[in-house]
Amino acid sequence: MSERRSPTIRRRRLGAELRRQREAAGITIEVVAEQLECSASKVSRIETGHTTATPRDVRDMLRIYGVVGVESDELVQIAREARQKGWWHPYSTVLVGAYVGLEAAASSIRAYEQQVVPGLLETEEYAGAMIRAARPDFTPEQVRQRVRVRLGRQSLLTQEDPVDLWVVLDETVVSRPVGGDAVMRDQLKRLIEVAELPNVTLQILPFEVGAHAGMDGTFTILSFPEPGDPDVVYAENATGGLFLEKSDELQKYSFIFDHIRAAAIRPEESIAHIAKLVEEPLWKWRPRGSPWT
Repeated sequence: MSERRSPTIRRRRLGAELRRQREAAGITIEVVAEQLECSASKVSRIETGHTTATPRDVRDMLRIYGVVGVESDELVQIAREARQKGWWHPYSTVLVGAYVGLEAAASSIRAYEQQVVPGLLETEEYAGAMIRAARPDFTPEQVRQRVRVRLGRQSLLTQEDPVDLWVVLDETVVSRPVGGDAVMRDQLKRLIEVAELPNVTLQILPFEVGAHAGMDGTFTILSFPEPGDPDVVYAENATGGLFLEKSDELQKYSFIFDHIRAAAIRPEESIAHIAKLVEEPLWKWRPRGSPWT
């Protein structure tokens, strides 16, 4: 498997290695900050991958830890690569760049979605309708930018080394007519098409299940090809989302996802259900404006 050259994952990997070298040398963050004449928070953010370190920063930190030669040169080179811009950089004002960077580097993605079709599976029309409804304050250009980014991300599913995607959709996702009847029917057909890819597994979590393990909300688990890159959970919320990386958090969400996919109907049954909705959509049963009782 060829390595996905994401600057985000390289920054994360570099930070983890710098932390390992510092701890092996028995040196505190405060001592490093004092010698580099910077704040302790900067050193901490470099180690967690939240701040990009310059090659000079890395060389100076490694000198403090007594790391020289080939090992130092390799880490300095990673620092250079981590400073490169990902394809999504021009759109950094309209998306969570850290998430897209991790997504681009992932070898597998497991996701549970409660409300909308995930961006990797959306049609252009559905994406536009969903963004306009969710963010009525956006200008038409802002909507177009976000749609372009979502469509650009979808190449991960069909590139030479495609990501393995396993998605569980709550039945709400395929029952709510985002964009109207025609847009939603096309979106359902798109789900059927994408599910035929060998690297994509799609399941529906039906209403009849009732309460389930994923009631707390939508989340995505990102896994990476390198053993040294631990999984990341991205839990979405109204302000963007939260990245979770602690081992107990990862175990919790893996446990939840396993329970959700076990409760969902099988992939082949899920596709048959979506195909039926294309012909007999739930939103047609109760015309808009009709009473609930």
